[in-house]
Amino acid sequence: MHRIVDAASSLVARGGKPLRFLMVGGLNTALGLTLYPVLLWSVPWLRIHYMVALLIAQALATLFAFMTYKLLVFQTQGRTGRELIRFLAFYLANYAVNWAALPFLVEVAHLPPIIAQLGFAVTLAVLSWFWHNRVTFGAQEPPSVVPDS
Repeated sequence: MHRIVDAASSLVARGGKPLRFLMVGGLNTALGLTLYPVLLWSVPWLRIHYMVALLIAQALATLFAFMTYKLLVFQTQGRTGRELIRFLAFYLANYAVNWAALPFLVEVAHLPPIIAQLGFAVTLAVLSWFWHNRVTFGAQEPPSVVPDS
C-alpha cells in the first residue's frame, strides 16, 4: 500500500496542477453525483421534492469542491473570501441554468432526474478548469505601486 501511495504522490508531483485538478475534479464529481441519488433514495420525501435534494446536494458538493481545489490543487494562501466569491459566482451561474433546465428535462422531456443531472456534471467539469485556473485561483491583486523616496 505504501508503494501505491508513493507512486501516486510522484505522479501528481510530475503532473502538476492539471493532474491534481483532474484527480480532485474526479473526487468532487463522484461526491456530487453520489450525493444527489443518495438523497433521493434515502429520503422518501425528497423523491417527490427532487429540487430540494438538488439544493442540498449542490450546497454540500460546492463547499467541498472549493476546499479541495483551494487546498489540494491551486494551493493558494489567504484570499479565501475573494476566491470563494469567484468560485461561487461560477457555480451560481451554472446552478441557475441547472435549476431552470432540470424541471424541463424531468417534467417535459421525461428524463430521469439522475440522468439529466449527469449531463450538467460533465459540462461543469470542463468549464470549471478554465474558470478556476484563470479567475478563481489565478487572478491576483495587482501589486501596489509605491513611489520611490
